[in-house]
Amino acid sequence: MAYRVKSTTSYGGRLNKALKGIVGGFIMFIGGTILLFWNEGNFVKTKKAIQEAEGACVAVEDVSKVDASLNGTLIHASAFADTKDELTDEAFGVTAVAIAINRKVEYYQWEENAKKETRDKIGGGQETITTYTYKQAWVDKPIDSMTFEDPQYTGKNMVLVPTVEKQTVYAQNVSFGAYTLPGFFIESIKGNTPAEVNLTDEQKQAWTKRLGAAPAAAPVPLPAATAPAADAAAPLSGATAPAADAAAPEEEAAPAPAVEPSAVPSATVPAMIHVVGHIVYFGRNPNAPEIGDMRITLTKVMPADVSIIGKVVGSTFGKFVAKNGKTFTRLEMGTVSPEEMFANALSENVLLAWILRVVGALLVIFGLMGIFNIITALLKVLPFLANIVGAGIGLVCFILGLAWSLIIIALAWLTYRPLIGVPLLVCSIGLVYYLKKIAPKNKAQPPAEPPSVA
Repeated sequence: MAYRVKSTTSYGGRLNKALKGIVGGFIMFIGGTILLFWNEGNFVKTKKAIQEAEGACVAVEDVSKVDASLNGTLIHASAFADTKDELTDEAFGVTAVAIAINRKVEYYQWEENAKKETRDKIGGGQETITTYTYKQAWVDKPIDSMTFEDPQYTGKNMVLVPTVEKQTVYAQNVSFGAYTLPGFFIESIKGNTPAEVNLTDEQKQAWTKRLGAAPAAAPVPLPAATAPAADAAAPLSGATAPAADAAAPEEEAAPAPAVEPSAVPSATVPAMIHVVGHIVYFGRNPNAPEIGDMRITLTKVMPADVSIIGKVVGSTFGKFVAKNGKTFTRLEMGTVSPEEMFANALSENVLLAWILRVVGALLVIFGLMGIFNIITALLKVLPFLANIVGAGIGLVCFILGLAWSLIIIALAWLTYRPLIGVPLLVCSIGLVYYLKKIAPKNKAQPPAEPPSVA
């Protein structure tokens, strides 16, 4: 059931908020301006670095032998990234010869969602109705339910083992033909193969002590993983641990992996610890999660074919440093030609530049709205008038913000690429002229004379 909270803000409170908004507006406006100018410079420098790297890159077909003549040369090569390193996640009995082992931790928690509806009142006040709804879901970090608004859900969340954290363990030695890959290349290799979990009896007993669990009809508040199984773990913010919550979630949570009959724990397996393929589940039933349950998903990155662009440094690789100081290296999965890899790098640079342009322009526009929102706040004594003026101010701020953003981009391009910056500057000035042209003219028109009667 939804929980609603009504609050009111006085006219003076709204004015005070609008005054504070001016400061925030200036910060957003200045931040957006700086971001726009920096972004254009970064885009041009990165593009030049990629193009410089492309011109210097040498395609090497065979890396089965270390070629001393290539030392200091930027090369492109494709080969099998292999390793003999045996990686382990001792806490969950995972051992594998792999490039990396990933541990993902999720908690089953109540989530609070808020939806606000506001209504202006004659005289400048404002009434706000906030509707809070709650649902159960798997999340990547515990949620503090002591801050929940609905008393029925306050303190409902708990976690069985709050000290288990996500982690990634990387191999230290990964070969690439006769060469060895450096750490920044190793961390770029992707994969998501399920890792086999083999919890020993000793590990199961250790987890049982940490959990303080035994077959029971209801979940038991459990101690932290680092505690010697003495005190029970309290819910977040120190609230009393709740029993199993009978309330059904408003929305279906992500289903837990189905447990095959062979995966159901036997009498020798603790009732609160279940191994389901590459998932270790803490809770009574993986098919019916309860608040406080936790699941650990373990995956590994296996050796695979990769393509790299890197500077040869002896028998390993380093980063290419362009004349403008920008560095460039790249790794892609599979066998990819150098032309494709450089084209992909240029495309990603363009995409990032456009994303930051949009972000910068929005910061400028919303910054202007924050600055001029005081005008709308002053007119809130008459809501209908404030709404009309607010819409006009919003339109003006949008056009001014867009024009200002284009001017900053044009100035940046004048610095880095004058031939492109000049047209952009002309376009920006045109927007300002258009804004001036469409501005309302408060010239009263004389009424038409009535037709004469014969």
